[in-house]
Amino acid sequence: MNHNRIPCVLTIAGSDSGGGAGIQADLRTFYAFRVYGSSVISAVTAQNPDKVSKVDVLSVESVKAQLESVLGSFPVRFAKTGMLANSGIIDCVAESIQEYDLSLIVDPVMVSTSGAKLLEDSAIKVMQEKLFPLAEWITPNIPEAELLSGRVLSGEKDLLEAAEFLCKKYKCNVLLKSGHAISSGVVTDIVCCEGELFTLSSPVAEVDGNTAHGTGCTLSAALTASLASGRSWQEALKEAKSFVYGSLCENRKIRERLFQMYPPENDHSERVILKPY
Repeated sequence: MNHNRIPCVLTIAGSDSGGGAGIQADLRTFYAFRVYGSSVISAVTAQNPDKVSKVDVLSVESVKAQLESVLGSFPVRFAKTGMLANSGIIDCVAESIQEYDLSLIVDPVMVSTSGAKLLEDSAIKVMQEKLFPLAEWITPNIPEAELLSGRVLSGEKDLLEAAEFLCKKYKCNVLLKSGHAISSGVVTDIVCCEGELFTLSSPVAEVDGNTAHGTGCTLSAALTASLASGRSWQEALKEAKSFVYGSLCENRKIRERLFQMYPPENDHSERVILKPY
């Protein structure tokens, strides 16, 4: 038997009953990266790739009990957050991150791709004030970056400025996920690390329908797992981007007209480029 220790990571997020995003996507990604995944569920959603039908938010007491059970037993060093739902849960999570001195990646999940609200308006300020200052990385998509920066982002120049603004404001590194803005067959995310700007690019993966459901969660989870495995931030970003691109390219057919991302069997790293801006 192999008793070598492997990194232990934690995801704090909502459950996706369809399995494409949230806790399910995070744990699937952790397994693919060969790290041990633990979880704290903040909410239970009834959803599929097309829509979120219902959201049941767990109590702060339930979230706190899960955190204490995991962090009191497992040697977690890296954690990522996804859907946190409300200010009470954010406060609770922030306290645990500080108490256990965890390296934190925050995916500021606010609205689903289908338009369902996943974070109370009053909780946005709490997330900015309590959680972002504890983060090593935040990974907003374009709509989230618009909300956080207070401006409309309509081109690469805007995205670069927004990433730099968020990096300086919250004193953390930023991976601005720009899958909502595809240009010339390339998806280019914006990175601001320690005040320096970079672009992280891959080709567009040609997929059907809602196959890309869960890409944001998967990218953030992959970044967390790679960092926890000891990669440099440059290696981790490229590995995470490559994993998402490969998962899209090697998607699996579930039924007619339903395809889902799946951990890739092949190496797609040569298709990913990280370079200074």
